[in-house]
Parts: sequence; C-alpha cells; structure tokens
Amino acid sequence: MRYLPLTPDDRSAMLAAVGAASIDDLFVDVSAEARLDGPIAGLPGHASELAVERHMAALARQNRAAGDGPFFLGAGAYRHHVPASVDHLIQRGEFLTAYTPYQPEIAQGTLQMLFEFQTQVARLFGTDVANASMYDGSTACWEAIVMARRITKRGRALLSTGLHPHYRSVARTMAKYTGDQLVDGDPTLEAGTDWAALAAAVDKDTSCVVVQYPDILGRIDDMSVLATACQAAGALLIAVVTEPVALGLIKSPGEMGADIVVGEGQAIGVGLQFGGPYVGLFACKTKYVRQMPGRLCGETVDANGKRGFVLTLSTREQHIRREKATSNICTNAGLCALAFSIHMTLLGEAGLRRLAGINHGRAKVAAAELAQVPGVSVVNSGFFNEFTLRLPVDARATVHKLAEKGVLGGVSLGRLYPDNDALANGLVVAVTETATEEDIAAFAAALKEVLA
Repeated sequence: MRYLPLTPDDRSAMLAAVGAASIDDLFVDVSAEARLDGPIAGLPGHASELAVERHMAALARQNRAAGDGPFFLGAGAYRHHVPASVDHLIQRGEFLTAYTPYQPEIAQGTLQMLFEFQTQVARLFGTDVANASMYDGSTACWEAIVMARRITKRGRALLSTGLHPHYRSVARTMAKYTGDQLVDGDPTLEAGTDWAALAAAVDKDTSCVVVQYPDILGRIDDMSVLATACQAAGALLIAVVTEPVALGLIKSPGEMGADIVVGEGQAIGVGLQFGGPYVGLFACKTKYVRQMPGRLCGETVDANGKRGFVLTLSTREQHIRREKATSNICTNAGLCALAFSIHMTLLGEAGLRRLAGINHGRAKVAAAELAQVPGVSVVNSGFFNEFTLRLPVDARATVHKLAEKGVLGGVSLGRLYPDNDALANGLVVAVTETATEEDIAAFAAALKEVLA
C-alpha cells in the first residue's frame, strides 16, 4: 500500500502558497537531461509482494558469500571469525535500538560500553586516550589530518605512498574545502616503505605525516625515526591501522612515537557486510585530547559514591556551536563499536595474541606456497597476514580467472591504482585464520593453472 498522506486539494493549496503552478515547477533548476520524463527504462511495472520476494531471492542467490570457498581478499576489509555471541548480544533491544544518548547519563549501559571500547582501543594502539568511535577508517584518517592542522597551525600534510588509496581519496575530497595541501603518490613494488624519504621531507610547513601500518602492500616498518623527525620539526605523526589484529603481534604505533593513531575496526567483531557499516578508531596523546573529534566517555562517581559514567567531552556539531566544533561527525558507529568491544572482551589480551599468531603463521605458509608458482614472487621482506605478489601478467585478469575457478585470490593493485601501469602486476593477498590448508593449496593450484 502506498503512503500518500496528502490529498490532491492539499497539494494544490501548498503549490498555491509557494506560487508554483505544478509540482514540476519545483524542479526547474534541475537541468532537463537530469530529469525523468517517464518511468525508468528497464524497471518492471507493478508486481505482487510474493513476486517481488521471489525475484529478490533469485538475485540474492547470485551472490557468493565469503565462506563459500577459498577467500584471500583484504586491502582494508578482512574476513575473520566472529563468535556467534557477538551477534546475539548486539541484537538485544537496549543496544540495537539505542541511538546517541542525548540524555547521556541516563544511558549508563551505553556509556559504560563506550568507556570500555575507548580503553581497549587506547591499549591496542599504545596511546593515552581514544574516543567513542567514528564512522570508519577513512573519515577518521581525514579527521586526524585536520586535527593536526588545528594543533600546528600548518596546512601541508605528507601522505605515505603506502596509505590506502581510498583513504587518500577521502582526504583529497575534504581538503578541497579546507585548503590543506596534500603531498602523496603511488607505491612501488618494492620491499621497503617510503618512510625514510618522508622523514627527510618534513619541514617547518608540515602539519603532519600520515603512514599506514602495515601499509597497503602489507609492509611493516619501524616508525621511530620518522616520529623523531616529526617531533624535531613540530609536525605530528599520524599512523593508520586498517588491520587491528596485527597489533596483537607487532609493536603498537603509540610505542614508536605516533601522536595520533586512527584506523578501521571492522576486522574485530564486524563482518564484511558488502562494505559496511564499519567503525572508525581514533586515539591520541593526552595533550591533544581537546582537539580530538567526536565524543569521549569518562568514569566518575555519583552523589552516593557509586561508580558511574558520563559524556566527558563532546565537541561535535550536535553538542556545541558550529564555530567551536572540532568535527562535523554527527554520530558514531555505536553498534559496531559494541561488536568490536564484545569480540575484544571475549578474546582478551592472550586470545588476541594467539589469533594474531595464527594469522601470521598461515600467511607465511601461503606466501611460501604461492612463491613456488612459476613467475610469481613475494614483494615483502616482512608482513603480518597480508602480502603482495608480483605476477608475470596483469593481476586484474588473473583475479577474474581465479574467481571462475572458485578462488577469490586477492585484490589487484590495478584495481586500486587503475592509472599506474607499473602496479598492474601486483596482487595483494590476505590470509586470516579462516583460510585452511586446503584453501591455500587450492589457491596455489588455481594460480599455477591460470598462469600456465
């Protein structure tokens, strides 16, 4: 049944009030070629609810789930096992229907969860403080860049070539409106990062340096030297983490001197879900906390001395005058933050370390087997659970051929960098705990066959 609350007389009265002869007059500012003059071509007409359900179900059956076969996709979105208890708990009514607490102290359960989430993120990143989540990793990355501008009063940001191109794209889009100068470029198929060159390029006009850890090719480097160079020049070091499970095994960015650490929390507690929703992570040193975007939940005691939680800092536009806001982020990924926090709680520190160890071990096995395929070599000298292969042919075509054989064999760099032919033969492969020995063997066999 269509929802049409207005009668023809209602619509005529409204049009007369605004001085329009017809509804079409309201759209005269839209160019003619952008306006429809009839039904959308190709779309079917009226159908029964049952017919629509059957049609949509048939379309859904054409999808392939990540668990339907060998799966080695990554590049910023990772398939990990999420315990069934995570989904069960986040669907409880008090969590599933809760939005931003506008009377926050009443929502003690939500505030406590966010407080625990902040604690987990800060410990994971090796930083002093974390906020109560953001939209996703890419927007958190941009928020860190503009935060560095506020702190340093400078507008030149150096972006590592190993930063995810989608994150770079978001930053470029937003920089159009702030005037920030972004210095970036594409990576090369080499084992080393560009961090030494970045350290040499930091000057008195640099607001921040942004690096990804591990980077888009899966490379890992020590950022201590870069952190020292930034500190000497009065710039901030921003580290981006797209695979937080890696921090169960490698040194945290905060330990190496990063001023701000941001990232994507999807890998912990949140499924792939066709690209969203995800959850942005944001943490920094205490001295920068008042410039941190989003919200911060704190612990206190009430009038009776009992433990309680409050919304301590909330300098986004919904809670403060626009000119004083640190961000235009208008909500946070609260439900995904809850999923992250539950999964982290179930794992604990020891569990996270074991999970990270399993990921790294299986990735080493996969890299060794795939490197035995004629014409294939591993670019990385070191990696966590993601590495880059150099193929003898364009990786884009190879990915499609592998898919035809039932193997989702990675993300081609040609897809991420379509205008850079030097990267066309690169294939980014992610191996998590969900990849079995049989999956790895099937991948190696299929790759050998399609490259023959």
